[in-house]
Amino acid sequence: MDNSLYAAVDLGSNSFHMVIAHLSEGRFRIVDRIKERVRLAEGMDEQKRMSPEAMERGLACLSLFAERLTNIKPDQIRIAGTYTLRRASNAREFVSEAAKVLNHPIEIISGQEEARLIYQGVAHTQHIEGQVLVVDVGGGSTELIIGEGFDHKALTSRKMGCVSFTQSFFASGKLSEKNFSNAVLEAQHQLAPIVNQYRKLGWQSCLGSSGSIRTVRDVLQGEGLTDGSITLEGLERLKALMIERKRVDNLKLVGLTEERQEVFAAAVAILLGLFTSLPIERLDYSDGALREGLLYEFEERLQHHDIRERTAQALGTHYRMDKKQAARVEQSVLTLFDALQEPWQMEVDPYRAILGWAARLHEIGLAINYSGIHRHSAYILQHTDLPGFNQDDQALLAALVRFQRKGLKLSELPSLPNHDIQTVLRCIRILRLAVAAHHRRQDDLLPEWRVSVQGDQLVVTLPIDWCEENRLLMQNLEKEHRYCQEQGWPLLFQLA
Repeated sequence: MDNSLYAAVDLGSNSFHMVIAHLSEGRFRIVDRIKERVRLAEGMDEQKRMSPEAMERGLACLSLFAERLTNIKPDQIRIAGTYTLRRASNAREFVSEAAKVLNHPIEIISGQEEARLIYQGVAHTQHIEGQVLVVDVGGGSTELIIGEGFDHKALTSRKMGCVSFTQSFFASGKLSEKNFSNAVLEAQHQLAPIVNQYRKLGWQSCLGSSGSIRTVRDVLQGEGLTDGSITLEGLERLKALMIERKRVDNLKLVGLTEERQEVFAAAVAILLGLFTSLPIERLDYSDGALREGLLYEFEERLQHHDIRERTAQALGTHYRMDKKQAARVEQSVLTLFDALQEPWQMEVDPYRAILGWAARLHEIGLAINYSGIHRHSAYILQHTDLPGFNQDDQALLAALVRFQRKGLKLSELPSLPNHDIQTVLRCIRILRLAVAAHHRRQDDLLPEWRVSVQGDQLVVTLPIDWCEENRLLMQNLEKEHRYCQEQGWPLLFQLA
């Protein structure tokens, strides 16, 4: 395998994209791009089920991608699913089959996380001065971000995309003033909740990063309607030209490819809604997008600037957590994980890091109250936008925190298809032990951890003198012993 190659795959609602990059001296250079139109969102029924035909097209595309990924290390590949895989009721079925084809797990990311990664893709590939508005019109959703440099100031993902709008407003293939007006009105409705915030923040320039935007730019330029930028006047003239052609089948426009023809009217309508609502004066095109953002996340992590670490720090500050207690529990869980990782055959990535963040944030629910803190903490972590975390890792983080104390009702453990359930349960055991051991909230109270395993039994060896001096804390540890015993998790405290 080539250790210098990295891959990012974007499973969009209209197209699947893959970029391959070579890492040299800490910087990425893209060496290959592959794009296939799969129309994953096409034919979704009222129960939000993807059609068998769409899923088959997607899996066929991924079988091609799999060939290209064979010589790249698994931990240097990221595969992200977006709007359709967030929304579809049978997404897990597709993701499970896709993971088998690719021999790699697929991350389903939230709309906020998609917007953040899009901005990172643009910011790392485009020179930006001052505040910029970045727009990405996808197949199922549209992301809008205001940022400066590499930092975003506002993120949103709106439920409007060129595939979904085609099905809603242009399914008949007819191009009329009424169809365009209805589509633009719906786009304006979707944008209404964020218009005031975005206008107040403002921007000095505006960039579009999707294939739909690139196509609109190419057509406007090819038909002589603009000088290469997208403007409201150009869009209005283009709409009039399209209405003259009457039907999608008749759209033979310079710069319009056959694969984009079917969804082109919807893209124009969404842009008209954006230009009139925000408003936008001029929109230029940027090559950077979600897949480039995924790549540059690798670079951040290689330089130890993991966005997830900043997210955890920000949460702790926002909820005014006891940083000393968080640090005590975090240090203990990491010590325990390192001691037990080999005998329990636990993968280091991603479990060590997520377990550490769970320890640091386990008391976040105190912002609500102490009673039921484990449930409150889990709720906050599950329902807060956590930049850098995909949906599966966020669910794991919340699950670890949920089972930190009290009786174990593992029937409430959420489905975690991309995680090894045995490792998850062992991480829960580690966190519970650390939380119980630090019940007195004191520095330098615990002796050095001496732990061993005999099969699934966890043995903790404690100095007998220390146990005599800390009988109240030992009662707490004995209580944890009983909880584990009820669950069938053997935990033995051995005196030495």
